[in-house]
Amino acid sequence: MSEARELYKRGFAHFAKSELDDAITLYRQAIEIDGALSIAWNGLSMALAQNGDLEGGIDAAKKLVELEPDDPLSHTNLSRLLMQKGLIPEAEDASAVATRLQMKKG
Repeated sequence: MSEARELYKRGFAHFAKSELDDAITLYRQAIEIDGALSIAWNGLSMALAQNGDLEGGIDAAKKLVELEPDDPLSHTNLSRLLMQKGLIPEAEDASAVATRLQMKKG
């Protein structure tokens, strides 16, 4: 297992225990090593949002969508965070993309 994935796994363990600051630190370390590690971006987006940094969570979710443009769940995550921020039209757009992608997959 790569060092970045190991850091991600450690971060997820902290996230699962609601130790958000530790999770965020580890997710960021994983991303520094492997900026294309989408699961770390996903974890970072959720941890930041839960820790009160909704803007940071949205930024991380946008990066996740860049890395996985064909993954409906990436767009759904972005939509959920945009909705929390009150950016309804943007959230609806992301949700529509997620729905289209899901329908494509059958």
